[in-house]
Amino acid sequence: MAARGRRSRPDPGATLFGEAVKKGVERGAPLADRMRPRELAELVGQPHLLGPQSLLAQAISADRLRSMILWGPPGSGKTAIARVIAAATRSQFVAFSAVLGSVGELREIVAQARDRLAFHGERTIVFVDEIHRFNKAQQDAFLPHVEDGTIVLVGATTENPSFAVTAALLSRCKVFHLEPLDQDALVTLLKRALADTERGLGGEGLSADESALATIAGAADGDARRALSTLEIAVDYLRAVGGIGGKHLSPETVAKALSHRPLLYDKDGEEHYNVVSAFIKSMRGTDPDAAVYWMMRMLQAGDDPLFISRRMLVFASEDIGNADRNALVVASSADAVLQRVGMPEGTYALAHACIYLASAPKSNACTMAWRRAKDLIDKGGALPVPKKLRNAVTPLMREEGYGEGYKYAHDFDEAIVPGERYLPEELGDVILYEPTDRGDEERIRERLRTIRSRRG
Repeated sequence: MAARGRRSRPDPGATLFGEAVKKGVERGAPLADRMRPRELAELVGQPHLLGPQSLLAQAISADRLRSMILWGPPGSGKTAIARVIAAATRSQFVAFSAVLGSVGELREIVAQARDRLAFHGERTIVFVDEIHRFNKAQQDAFLPHVEDGTIVLVGATTENPSFAVTAALLSRCKVFHLEPLDQDALVTLLKRALADTERGLGGEGLSADESALATIAGAADGDARRALSTLEIAVDYLRAVGGIGGKHLSPETVAKALSHRPLLYDKDGEEHYNVVSAFIKSMRGTDPDAAVYWMMRMLQAGDDPLFISRRMLVFASEDIGNADRNALVVASSADAVLQRVGMPEGTYALAHACIYLASAPKSNACTMAWRRAKDLIDKGGALPVPKKLRNAVTPLMREEGYGEGYKYAHDFDEAIVPGERYLPEELGDVILYEPTDRGDEERIRERLRTIRSRRG
């Protein structure tokens, strides 16, 4: 428990941030750690959140913070903002990792915060990194302490808070959405690292082409940590081989550092579902160029090719249906080829199917038909099958009238029985399948119009 009878002061060295909050990390630490912002003025990017008149910037400057969730992709500045808060606040600041910390440690933090508020009138700001890692019960444990002001919660997450944070906790927090850093912001960070003699590379007399820095920034996918790490690798390479032009960072040196660059992608995270959504919507929107781009994004990031194939199988029926009756055949064939030949050769079949499906005429008439049928069943229950449509396989069934009045379709012109109905009598003349006038469905539409009119 916190000592009573004296006013405790913020002790950043006791938090996960350590002395880095106050004076910077040791020289042996990675460049990305050494260059973390120490004050509000050092934060770059996120103008919608950190501009002079923004709510967040004013709250930090005035030390009037309320519970919040910082939501954004890796390297967008969530932890950097937390560090700035730690350095600027007059409250006790405690950092807690949802991955490394225990429930017991969390209880102790809350207990100390309660004593600190009661005996010293001092608030406690609790920074919870990767708050989405907490389960519902753990997140709910914060609720009473956030509500009564015992703690101010600052959570950081790469996951959409709508799904990753409980509704009760989310309703008590302001969500600040951080975007990936743009290229100008990343270039600013890189130049700062090259010039900074205290924490960066300024003591080495390095220079860099603007194009080299732009290449690093463009390859970082909006991630400041990745940009600074790439710069550090490029400089290490420059030291090892002497570089081109001594201490000058050129595009050639950067190319060496970028010889393998992982894509921003998490097969279990939101970005996976964002890319999948873009893939499906591009095919639905009849844009084969975008569709094959998003498909290759998934493959290049290591997604399961069979997952992509399954999505196209579903798409062929859901979004094309009878508008192009070859669509499902093409998708099925691509799936069979993929399973037969594997990867990377299976890419040919996947691309073939992707481009075909994206280019095909679209119809969701089949989808709407089964949904309408389901609605009728949900509302009306299991209506009895008309007796004329039942098979009379025993004498008793014939006595009960099974099959009585059934007319064999092939005995009539074009196999159409005038006036015949096949739905339960309670449903009348309801129409479930309404073909569009696109692709093959135009011909089906005209045929069904004729048949339905002949049935009367």
